[in-house]
Amino acid sequence: MIYLTRIKEQVPAWGEGIRLALYQGERPLGTRKAIESNLEKLEEVARKASRFDVQLLALPELYLSGYALDRQQVEELAEPVDGRSMARVAQIARDNRMAIICPYAEREQAEGGERFYDSIALIDSEAKTLLNYRKTHLFGQTERENFSDGAGPFAVAEIAGFPVGVLNCYEAEFPELSRIIAVKGAKLIVIPTAADYYYTLADGSQAQVPYPDVSRTLIPARAYENKLFIAYANRCGGEKRGGHEWHYRHNSVIAGPDGKLLLAARAEETLLIGDCVPGDFPPTHPEGDYLKDRRPELYRELISPQSQPF
Repeated sequence: MIYLTRIKEQVPAWGEGIRLALYQGERPLGTRKAIESNLEKLEEVARKASRFDVQLLALPELYLSGYALDRQQVEELAEPVDGRSMARVAQIARDNRMAIICPYAEREQAEGGERFYDSIALIDSEAKTLLNYRKTHLFGQTERENFSDGAGPFAVAEIAGFPVGVLNCYEAEFPELSRIIAVKGAKLIVIPTAADYYYTLADGSQAQVPYPDVSRTLIPARAYENKLFIAYANRCGGEKRGGHEWHYRHNSVIAGPDGKLLLAARAEETLLIGDCVPGDFPPTHPEGDYLKDRRPELYRELISPQSQPF
């Protein structure tokens, strides 16, 4: 595993920043044995990250089960947020004295039957679940067949006194979502993803247009326009289900408030470790502030029926 670091001699002071790690790797998919293997890998990665005094460790989308699932696999592998696998994640967080952002397939008992979500749990170093976020903007037909839409809210939690929010993969590409979290006070948004190149569509055919590499375009822009850090945690390698394959973009990055990439992974198993300290970045404008200069009363057209493009 490659260690890609941009850290100072001392861990950021309480409330002034956070030492963040992103794990990018190739992992097994779609079985109980795969989940067990991925939990063992998480334990190993957390142990290695703890040597760098990491305060927050984040993993790719649907880390526990793998991403390229069909509906039957979702129903077999999904667990409640307080289930056995997440309890083990919480213990790993406690043992290594760090918070963990762990994406997983969530099962919920709801009126009318079970529901399944593409979820992200944020667990602190004392094994407490601070956030359980359900993906609100699903991507493509397969995700819509596998999961229900989450309904928010878009929340912010503090890790080591530092405000952190989460989004999920495709949601990085909706500027409204990052802005909501920024307005709520976040200084870091972590976005687990499963962005690939070409992939298999719900009808079994291959996508004709590759998925865009937003790590070099939208991720820096989201960070710049919201005056915060954005971390995008992806896989490398691929996954196989039946005769179909997914090849991931290995484009995990951390972007700073100046719109520049602090760390960017290559096509290899990598632990990216960076200090996210807002005080290290001066203002981007001689005058003006994107957040303070907003005029929300003018933005009602965004949600009016007449403004919908289709």
